[in-house]
Amino acid sequence: MILDNGNVDATDLSTRLRRGSISRRGFMEGALAGGLSLAAATALMDRALAAVPKRGGTLRMGIGHGSTTDSTDPGTFDNGFVNYTFHSIHNRLTEIAADGSLVGDVAESWDASPDAKTWTFRIRKGMTFHNGKTVTARDVIASLNHHRGEDATSAAKPIVAAITDIREDDPSTIVISLEGGNADFPFIMADYHLSILPEKDGTIDLSGVGTGSYKLESFEPGVRITMSRNGDYWDDGRGHFDAVEALSIIDPNARQNALLTGSIDVADRMELKTVERVKRKPGMVVKDITGYQHYTFPMHVDVAPFNDVDVRMALKLAFKREELVNKILQGYGTVGNDHPISKANRYHNSDLPQRSYDPDKAKWHLKKAGAEGLTVELSASNAAFAGAVGAAVLYKESAAAAGINVNVIREPGDGYWSNVWLKKPWCACYWGGRPTEDQMFSTAYETGVPWNDTNWSNERFDTLLHEARAELDEARRREMYYEMQTLVSNDGGAVVPMYASYVFGHTDRLAHPDIVGGNWDFDGGRLAERWWFA
Repeated sequence: MILDNGNVDATDLSTRLRRGSISRRGFMEGALAGGLSLAAATALMDRALAAVPKRGGTLRMGIGHGSTTDSTDPGTFDNGFVNYTFHSIHNRLTEIAADGSLVGDVAESWDASPDAKTWTFRIRKGMTFHNGKTVTARDVIASLNHHRGEDATSAAKPIVAAITDIREDDPSTIVISLEGGNADFPFIMADYHLSILPEKDGTIDLSGVGTGSYKLESFEPGVRITMSRNGDYWDDGRGHFDAVEALSIIDPNARQNALLTGSIDVADRMELKTVERVKRKPGMVVKDITGYQHYTFPMHVDVAPFNDVDVRMALKLAFKREELVNKILQGYGTVGNDHPISKANRYHNSDLPQRSYDPDKAKWHLKKAGAEGLTVELSASNAAFAGAVGAAVLYKESAAAAGINVNVIREPGDGYWSNVWLKKPWCACYWGGRPTEDQMFSTAYETGVPWNDTNWSNERFDTLLHEARAELDEARRREMYYEMQTLVSNDGGAVVPMYASYVFGHTDRLAHPDIVGGNWDFDGGRLAERWWFA
């Protein structure tokens, strides 16, 4: 525990204290014998004790998402209300750790064939479902097959489409064959849709039974979810609360007021215009985490006038991106470039020129399209993202200089994701992003996938997508992803004006590990699992 350089690893100490492999007295005696002063040893012990997760209490989460159409079927998960709760109820084969690395979840290890076309996953020994059933290869196979096949309606169908076969090697081992090599395949297995559930009569049990650190107690779609600690969970470093209550509070002001009045302990998607109020209140903390999250305005490219690439380009040029970052995000973010790959991604195209506001150039494109004096409707609701309506109004004002008349349609928050997104020709949307380029593009930009919210199709893009997935040469793969970002930016139907930091508030009674994940809001969606009451 005392390192070679003479320093003491406080993280290791807190872990040993939590697991009972060392006592306070034992540490103090060893530290003094090792040359630490009494003051230094005492200070270190205090820091380590503060970092030791404590069990107990009920965590109350206010979440700015949720719909009455939410279900316990992981293939339907499409918002944070179900994502952040079922992250703790279900497990997947792998997990994106807080530092962005890939770690085992239901699978304790995996390896690939030299061409990355065959992957072998070994199931964690002794892992059980909430009903006491031991997890086996049959459960994993049925869970993955739920998202495959002609009749599958899962949003994850496109990201598992490359699987040609899944077989049981033994009760604890599965072998997955792909139609082509995929160096990122284990990352795909961490997708929040791909929950491992109990096999039941050849299919899966969708009652809410999982393997996670919490058990589902009640489920009111779009309203309330309650969970209780799973005392049999394999990792004693997860699931510290006795119970968790998640409330869908769509209105950002209501959510923030609930936090300030103590009705909830943590709230996501802070109202950025008034977030300073939360910062100033004693006992409150505001977190600002950079990740993959981006806000978009997808157009249906198969519907006029968005079916003309010059109209799409004109609309992209009419956005004042810096204004949106400053006024909507209050500086908590950066400008976007009309593609979904952020600077946090491995293959972000830093060479692509940044698109900026240019009403004169927008007019030129409209004239080329024969669409001068264009009028369009833009649907928005703050259910899409905090400030979405305000962003649409700002766009209306900036687009006017390009001769574009934007009618902002204020949509109701309830049912936005089922009645507006994917339905209306142009609307506001948010994406949490994905840890790999392939996963993001396969989920929302490949031709014909369920969540392609622009209905965009580009043969060259699709070809590159499949080739890059199997390409093991790093330099060549980078070239492909750079070109794909260029194609989406210049030809695609999504306006991506800004990348948004995750900004959430919580009571200072909550404690957390040193690293807070940025792959989703709420510590990668795992706040209920990783945090505790101090």
